[in-house]
Amino acid sequence: MITIIPAIDIIDGKCVRLSRGEFNTKKIYDQNPLDVAKRFQDIGIQRLHLVDLDGARMKKVVNWGVLERIASKTELVIDFGGGVQTDEDLRIAFESGAAMVTAGSIAVKEPQTVRRWLEQFGSEKIILGADVKDRKIAIHGWQEESDRELFHFLEEYTEQGITQTICTDVSRDGMLSGPAFELYREIKSEFPELHLVASGGIAQIDDIHRLNDDGIDAVIIGKAIYENRIQLAELKGFLC
Repeated sequence: MITIIPAIDIIDGKCVRLSRGEFNTKKIYDQNPLDVAKRFQDIGIQRLHLVDLDGARMKKVVNWGVLERIASKTELVIDFGGGVQTDEDLRIAFESGAAMVTAGSIAVKEPQTVRRWLEQFGSEKIILGADVKDRKIAIHGWQEESDRELFHFLEEYTEQGITQTICTDVSRDGMLSGPAFELYREIKSEFPELHLVASGGIAQIDDIHRLNDDGIDAVIIGKAIYENRIQLAELKGFLC
């Protein structure tokens, strides 16, 4: 069964959503991310995807206090991303309560650092962030596009020991246009052992059913929840 992972994206300590990662599209949904996290936990959700958008833009962890509050006041297993660029950022994230950290931009800019983190913390603690624009990896809050092709990027890191990745189709993120089904099927076919988390574009409960039927391991849901396209009660059928 596919794992449901709701997303909380943070700017200025508030729960927000963007469209295609563009900061000028910011919409605030809740002033208190902890309240949002508790609502997720109350229906039986166990995982949370927490993104420090200020951190992604400033290239350092900023909203660690939000992470600390959610981690200390819920039992959610939190994967944290956004601005994790140094050993100090990683230390802050783990000490603030992250169970896992997503290595995105740094996996492009400093692969040797990510390899060292994998050796030090293990593949169960380090998730590869593969944010994609036209099959090229996007970095720094999607404000820059690298020259790294997605499948070469995944191949390189699976050879280095990565076992889980969050793949976001930037063009679909926050657009409620449906996820990149074909892309995820292709990734799963090429890398069947890779724990694949689909992200971006989820618009309705049928999208999750289709991803589940395709054998995708997990899905991140954001705006569809906040815009009431998917009711939390609808997700209960996917929760063990």
